[in-house]
Amino acid sequence: MLLRCINNGGRKTGQFETFLLWSGLMSYAALMVYVDIEGIPEQRVRIASELARKFDAALIGFSARAIPPPFVAEGVIIEEATEADIKAMKAALAKRGDWFRGVVGDVKDLEWRSALDFPGDALAREARCADLVIMGQQRQQLGRYDDQRTLDPASVLLKLGRPALLVAPGVASLRAEHVVVAWKDTREARRAVLDAIPFLRAAKRVSVVEVCTNDERQRSLTRIADVVRYLARHKITANPQAIIHRDRSDASHLFQFALDEGADLLVAGAYGNSRVGEWIFGGMTREVLASSPICCLMSH
Repeated sequence: MLLRCINNGGRKTGQFETFLLWSGLMSYAALMVYVDIEGIPEQRVRIASELARKFDAALIGFSARAIPPPFVAEGVIIEEATEADIKAMKAALAKRGDWFRGVVGDVKDLEWRSALDFPGDALAREARCADLVIMGQQRQQLGRYDDQRTLDPASVLLKLGRPALLVAPGVASLRAEHVVVAWKDTREARRAVLDAIPFLRAAKRVSVVEVCTNDERQRSLTRIADVVRYLARHKITANPQAIIHRDRSDASHLFQFALDEGADLLVAGAYGNSRVGEWIFGGMTREVLASSPICCLMSH
């Protein structure tokens, strides 16, 4: 805690250096990036290493794959994975760690972790040691994942207990100079704004955007004005923007606004409704996972 003593008529008075205090507390001390056991997530790892340098944070790489469970055939329990198979899996994870270190380079506090476990469960557990988890954005339909080898971000978001930075395919860097906050008056959106404070403080421009109907516009402006005032108390200048809903989804409006305004980071709550409801009826989380053209920080 930083304390400044000033001279007040010969009497020293202790005062908190507020902006320095918040700089110390409201930052990311440790980042975790998920490294798929298959594929080449090099752009995601490079973005993670850039952010570790930006926030002077530790960077933890993590990968996992599950041992195929035994199955029953004609009343006999058969172990699908042999000792040699398990040894090969461990070697593959270790090799992934070597690859990770080679891509990251000179991050001063670097760590590699791996587990023989289901990727989603293992990542949710290991996230206890990180402030922010970085993973890939989902492009496939639910149900096409091999959960022994592949991470399902849709499931992980619900149990992570940490904000997640979803890196869109093809995105090579994240400067986050213009950050768009996708506001909806939900618990998840409030959580996301707080979790994104380090990005918002470092940004040159912040927009707080809510998509609403024409009849709702005035109430929308009142809500986002409160968010703008809240951020101002954190020494963050933000611009309010109400977008009138037209013949497309709220997410599409937000994506278009972000692209038109040169933003490369979207901040949003994850699963303001139930996950089942979102996948059946559609929703912001589903569309971000399926088609966001930019990176998105999401909290549940």
